[in-house]
Amino acid sequence: MKNITSNKKQLSPKQRDELLRALKARFEKNLNRHKGLKWAKVQAKLEANAEKLWSLNEMERTGGEPDMVGHDKKTGEYIFFDCSAESPKGRTSVCYDREGLESRKEHKPKNKAIDMAAAMRIELLTEEEYRELQKLGNFDTKTSSWVKTPSDIRKLGGALYCERRYGRVFVGHNGAQSYYSARAFRGSLRV
Repeated sequence: MKNITSNKKQLSPKQRDELLRALKARFEKNLNRHKGLKWAKVQAKLEANAEKLWSLNEMERTGGEPDMVGHDKKTGEYIFFDCSAESPKGRTSVCYDREGLESRKEHKPKNKAIDMAAAMRIELLTEEEYRELQKLGNFDTKTSSWVKTPSDIRKLGGALYCERRYGRVFVGHNGAQSYYSARAFRGSLRV
């Protein structure tokens, strides 16, 4: 069965209902992530944005467990992050970007974090967003996640990742061509 019902990237009614049920359950289970916000308003905004629902479904399908973590009062957008305890399983063993992949001579990974995020129509978390996520719980205690890398670091061949160890958030670096079974990426989406 196809995930996509048109070029506009929409879910079937059944997929839409299943996703909304999962998002509502996660929202209600983790009220500390979105204090003072009501699910009914979030659901109405989601239902009015079919393509954003498709992206949230991609986040869910790949193990990200997306949840709302904020509300931008200036734009009115709700902000969703991947909130799975560990880096999403459906996105592991990816290098950072196409340039990193092409620089590998052998044992190339099957995909790249930047391209996967673009295909899902989401953004990689920045280092600052990753630190905000960590204020909501303990994430990536056994895994790590690629984060959006500043262009000056990327031009030198590097890419950044973050993880939580010993009760602290660490930022590390690898060559962008690196990939590990315990590293994926976390994304964000504004609706």
